[in-house]
Amino acid sequence: MIRHFIILHVLLLCIACKQHKQYADKIDTPKQGTIYISVDESFKPIIEEQIKVYQSSNPDAHIIATYKPEAACLKDLMYDSIRMVITTKGLTLDEEKFYNQKLEYTPSFGLLALDAVVAIVHKNARDTYFSIAQLQQFVQGNDTSKQIILDGLSATSTVRYVLDSLAKEHKLRSNVGATKNSTDLIHYVSTHENAVGLLGLSWVGDMDTSSEKTLSNIKIAKILCQRCNTSTYINPTPINIKQHTYPMVRGLFYILKENATGLGTGFVNFMSLERGQLIFRRAHLVPAKISFDVRKVMMNSSLNLKKT
Repeated sequence: MIRHFIILHVLLLCIACKQHKQYADKIDTPKQGTIYISVDESFKPIIEEQIKVYQSSNPDAHIIATYKPEAACLKDLMYDSIRMVITTKGLTLDEEKFYNQKLEYTPSFGLLALDAVVAIVHKNARDTYFSIAQLQQFVQGNDTSKQIILDGLSATSTVRYVLDSLAKEHKLRSNVGATKNSTDLIHYVSTHENAVGLLGLSWVGDMDTSSEKTLSNIKIAKILCQRCNTSTYINPTPINIKQHTYPMVRGLFYILKENATGLGTGFVNFMSLERGQLIFRRAHLVPAKISFDVRKVMMNSSLNLKKT
C-alpha cells in the first residue's frame, strides 16, 4: 500500500512539474518569449527595423507584428492575443475607463516619436509646392485638377488625418482615390504625373539613399510653412516637424496591455531609450523620448596639440 502511494505521489509530482514547465514556457520576460502586436501600416518600415534590431540583441524574444489599418489595430485591443498596438493616437480618459473595466487594469500608453504626413508627386510633376488650403481644395472637390491618392482602402491613420484635418465636414470627392497600401500608393504616383499621394514619412524618409527604381520616380512636395513670417515652402525635415513649422505632424504612440513586466515592456523600453530613438531618427522621424539636437561648436585652430 505504501509502495503504491509513493508511486502515485511521484507520478503526481512529475505531472505537476510538466504543467509548471508548460506554464513557465508561456510566461514571457523583457528579453524572451513570444508576443503578438498590431501596427498601423503607415509605420511598417520603421517598426520592422525596431523589431529586427531588438530581436538581434535578444535571440529568445519573438515579436510577431501584423500591419493593418489604424482602426483595425485599435479593435485588436479587445483580443487577449494582442499585447500591444502602435498607432497615431493614445487613449482618451473614457477609453482608459473602458479598458480598465474590461481588463481590470489600465493599459499603458505613450508617445514614441513625431511623424509627418507627406505629399509625394511624380518626378516630372509641374506642381511640387502646396499649401494646406490647396490640399483642402483638392480633397473637398473644389479643385479637381489633381488626383489625391490615400494609403488605404479603409481607416488608416492617414485616411483619418485627411478626414479630420483636410476634408473636415466635407465628403471625399471623386478625385480622391485610394490604393491597397503605401507600397501600392508609391507605385501609383510613380506612374501618374497628375497624382498627389498622401502617406507616412517613414515610407519615403530614406528615399535620397534608396536605389529602388520606384522611389527614384517620385519626389516629396514642399508644404507652405504655417509659422513662418514669410511665404516659405518647406520639407518634412526633423527640425521642421519638431517645431511644427511643417503643418502635417502627428504622433506615434504605443498602447501596451501588460500588467506585469513582460516582453512588451522590454520592447517599449528599447524603443524609448537611445538605440530605439536613434532608429526613429534615422528614419527621419523626431524622437520623443531623447533629444539629439545638433549644436554648432567653435573650434580654435590655433591650439597646438602635443602627441603623447
